[in-house]
Amino acid sequence: MAVGSTRLAPDDRRKAILDIAREVFLTEGYADASMSTIAARVGGSKGTLYNYFSSKEALFVAFMREECGVEAEIAYVMDNLGDDIATALKSIGCRLVHFILSDKLLAVHRLVIAESQRFPELGRSFYNEGPKIGTGQMADLIQTWMDRGQLRQGDAFHAAEQFGDLCKSGLYQRQLWNVSAATDAEVEANVDGAVAIFLAYYGV
Repeated sequence: MAVGSTRLAPDDRRKAILDIAREVFLTEGYADASMSTIAARVGGSKGTLYNYFSSKEALFVAFMREECGVEAEIAYVMDNLGDDIATALKSIGCRLVHFILSDKLLAVHRLVIAESQRFPELGRSFYNEGPKIGTGQMADLIQTWMDRGQLRQGDAFHAAEQFGDLCKSGLYQRQLWNVSAATDAEVEANVDGAVAIFLAYYGV
């Protein structure tokens, strides 16, 4: 899909570039993907591409945001959770696990894992643009519960990390390695256990 010769608004052209970058990154990997290849598929020059993205890393970060941003916001929706902490945690946990186990996010995870040894900046960028933001949102909610005396005091960010790890425990590894895909019932049971363990430690 070449877009360089078409008349597109800047936002539409940027979206088209990201769509092509996604194909290139996921099929060729970060190391083998080149701005020249992406520019050729876009149908313009590298100079045009650099007008939108200053480097391959910047393009990769933008690709990760585009790929995962909307779903991540949905996963960590904090509105209308009610006053019951266990119910709220289950709601967030189930959405979070379904997001983490989505084909879209797993593809990004596999790419980052494959490339981050040679390109540590990719791992840092992915963490800062994705997991760190989501965990921070969860930590804010946990801190609110701690401040109200509904949870015992502790490091809210660390507590958010623990909760996320409990929710995806076992299911994530098996799906990441293409061993088996989790069913809705398995996700719900996993999250129920995570909530129980979390509240056994942090509950008052």
